[in-house]
Amino acid sequence: MNYKAPLKDMLFVLNEVAGLAEVNALPGCLDATLDTAEAVLEENAKFCAAVVAPLNAASDREPSYWHDGQVTTSKGFKEAFKAFAEAGWQGVQHPPEFGGQGLPKLLATPCIEMLNSASISFALVAMLSDGAIEALLTAGSAAQKATYLEPLIGGRWTGTMNLTEPQAGSDLPAVRTRAVPQGDATFKVFGTKIFITYGEHDLAENIIHLVLARTPDAPAGVKGISLFVVPKFLVNADGSLGERNDVHCVSIEHKLGIKASPTAVLQFGDHGGAIGTLVGEENRGLEYMFIMMNAARFGVGMQGIGLAERAYQKAVAFAKERVQSRGLAGSPGPVSIIHHPDVRRMLMSMRAQTEAARALAYVGAAIGDTAHHHPDAATRAANLAVYDYLVPVIKGWSTEMSQDVTRDGVQVHGGMGFIEETGAAQHYRDSKILTIYEGTTAIQANDLVGRKTVRDGGAVAHSIIAQVRATEAQLARLTDGDHGANFKAILNRLSGASSDLEVVVTYVAGTMKSDILAVFAGSVPYLKLAGIVLGGWQMARAAIIAHNKLAAGDGERAFFEAKIGTARFFADHLLSQASSLRIAIIEGSAGVLALTEDQF
Repeated sequence: MNYKAPLKDMLFVLNEVAGLAEVNALPGCLDATLDTAEAVLEENAKFCAAVVAPLNAASDREPSYWHDGQVTTSKGFKEAFKAFAEAGWQGVQHPPEFGGQGLPKLLATPCIEMLNSASISFALVAMLSDGAIEALLTAGSAAQKATYLEPLIGGRWTGTMNLTEPQAGSDLPAVRTRAVPQGDATFKVFGTKIFITYGEHDLAENIIHLVLARTPDAPAGVKGISLFVVPKFLVNADGSLGERNDVHCVSIEHKLGIKASPTAVLQFGDHGGAIGTLVGEENRGLEYMFIMMNAARFGVGMQGIGLAERAYQKAVAFAKERVQSRGLAGSPGPVSIIHHPDVRRMLMSMRAQTEAARALAYVGAAIGDTAHHHPDAATRAANLAVYDYLVPVIKGWSTEMSQDVTRDGVQVHGGMGFIEETGAAQHYRDSKILTIYEGTTAIQANDLVGRKTVRDGGAVAHSIIAQVRATEAQLARLTDGDHGANFKAILNRLSGASSDLEVVVTYVAGTMKSDILAVFAGSVPYLKLAGIVLGGWQMARAAIIAHNKLAAGDGERAFFEAKIGTARFFADHLLSQASSLRIAIIEGSAGVLALTEDQF
């Protein structure tokens, strides 16, 4: 089954739920009209469906491979990336002064989703470049920006993020890579980095590595980490490529999923030292790298959503075609399996979770645009705080959701889902890495607890819950009209779930000092609770908008009624989980911590 972008839902969420008009009114976003959005999304959908999506299954069967230090990517990737770059897709959200289109994050987000639906392995090279671009825009020197940004944004070069080392996975204080100053504003870098996505490939002329390393006199721990630009090929003063730098790929990993994306082991400095330049100030590297990490974490959340959409489309197509058993309502003969209630339940679960995660991510993107572009500093700061709260939720919840959705996609296929030729198994395999890289779900949850909840005493979280309450008040006014039973159910579930979240936020902020182990024992359930409640909130908002459209006689009746029905399903089947999560968070730490190490 070929991938077809869900443009109707994307444009509905973009325009009606995320508020494209409000983003369009921001300084620097005046080109982001609805007409522009429709044109950009339609062109991107065509490109992803025609050029990238057909490569997904074949590249899983014949992935990228390493030989003698060189990586050859899967058949078709090189031509597809050339077309991607020449069409300007790498630069959608980046500044025009460096060759980008300068469109807001809200408009770039559905493009990111579509690319990931088409092929996560292919989309990863663009995602890592986006992160490198953001870091250089924020902390790079004028010379670094002039040298690297235009080729990165134009797709002639690509970027990487080099954090992990063999002895230091997520434990960044253990980073040992060295950067020795040469007295001419350059450094020689020595060390090994692992799990480097697209650390070596044949898609672009140059690869720009952003590398965490320590200078000789750096303090211990995270305070002594600096960030360096280390290109694969050195760059001459005129922008042309010079000699090969002393950074080499010694192997790539053999993986469960995303097989076509080369995951490299890079060796720096085996032949005298890899030449790099410092980004920003010494010992602030982790701060700068988190700019890349935040961009990448949002991008991984979009990977989860894109993959879930692809799995849902495949499962629906199979369920409509596969004939199996008589219908329970007394059909005269066998029916397609979409008529069986449990298959309906799985498809509705896949659809509802994907739509909720999409809505939350697009709303997050709009908040990010406001944080970046609004003329008032206080408004920017307030929106940035909300965006920062949402990023670990978007990353953590959307990727956990994608595992559930792709698993159900296999289940809908039955035995054929276990057979590789259907493609359902690939989606399931590909989804697993999303909860691991760019910070595991537990790391996202720890961030949500420590930096995003406890640090401000839960103020931002409570401010978001107050917005949920405003939506509940709107729902209450619709419980007696058309679709009244649906809105009553949505209201009951959302109000209960938001109360659960409120109680948990208060518990987390108030218990951290007295019982830190108990709080972190419930950190992942807290993240899932936040995702479910905030996703359910967006589904409720979408249902209200759909109701108003129907009342106004605005066309697309089937679409709007489906939106209300899907929101009802989310309320009954997902929001109803909130109370059990609250119990696990507040009362469940005793069980988590019950056994001694020796008892395991």
